Amino acid sequence: MRQAAVFSLLMLCALTAWADESYVIKFASLAPAGSTWMNVINEWAGKVDKESHGRLKFKFYPGGVSGDEPDMLRKIRFGQLHGAAITGHGIGAIYSPTRVLEMPFLFRNYEEVDYVRAKLMPEIRAGFRKNDYELLGWMEVGFIRFFSRTPIQSLDDLKKHRIWLWQGDPLGIAFFNASGISPVPLPITEVFTSLSTGLVDTVIAPPLGAIALQWFTKTPYMTEIPMADGIGGLVIASKFFNNLPKDLQELLLRTGNETSEKLLVETRKDNEKSLDVLKKHGVTFTLGWKDVKEAEVFRIRDQAAADLAKSGYIPAEVYERARKALNEYREKKK
Repeated sequence: MRQAAVFSLLMLCALTAWADESYVIKFASLAPAGSTWMNVINEWAGKVDKESHGRLKFKFYPGGVSGDEPDMLRKIRFGQLHGAAITGHGIGAIYSPTRVLEMPFLFRNYEEVDYVRAKLMPEIRAGFRKNDYELLGWMEVGFIRFFSRTPIQSLDDLKKHRIWLWQGDPLGIAFFNASGISPVPLPITEVFTSLSTGLVDTVIAPPLGAIALQWFTKTPYMTEIPMADGIGGLVIASKFFNNLPKDLQELLLRTGNETSEKLLVETRKDNEKSLDVLKKHGVTFTLGWKDVKEAEVFRIRDQAAADLAKSGYIPAEVYERARKALNEYREKKK
């Protein structure tokens, strides 16, 4: 009888310990506190905390306090962080074919982006898992423009500028090589200072990002023609994710997907609002589609794609499938 009582007590203690077991996700982002992205991600954390009854919480490191995206991914690999909200540069380090969705001058609007992404998403998720990450949610930073100190009136004008290149970004390197431009490679965390000192005079960013990072205060001109649609994702290390109880895994996946849907809507909405904000602050818009020859734009796009295929960063067949899906969509719209 005494043994049975001891056993019961031990079982009760074990069950209580399991019920009280909690997990903290150390989660980093370049997005500053108070930005659209971090506001939505904070809401996500609150929802996860509430629905898990406090068993799963987030600890955030926003605004680049954990370094550039390569630094974040290195810290995730060593267990110092568990997850991050990353852009295409970081995504390329996990599963580079995903960045076909960021090919220069490929998409004209968000409807095209959404259609092609839906076609590719199953293999993208599988690619993340294969490389030891779980893709909890998809997001984007929006259509990327050139912000400059002096006006850009043509593609040739770009060659006269000191343009920032995100250091170590293969897609950016391919684009600039195809365009005949010699950029200035820097970590994103050094861009604002470099704009202030004149080391660079031109940056690439979506309108919302240029405002959030205050780059627009140094660059009074913005091109209307978008270079590409900047992608992003909410990721977590498989090692951490797989160690969570099943119910918390399901909670993260469900709420991550809900958060990503909200992020897409809010980011697109705020990028539109940002155009008005930029105008009110005196930013002049230059270089629209009417100012460029489409043949030259497409030559740059296809040459960049060919270079990325040679390196295996974005295989040719992935690019061709994306183009096929895009053509399908455009035919349907006709």
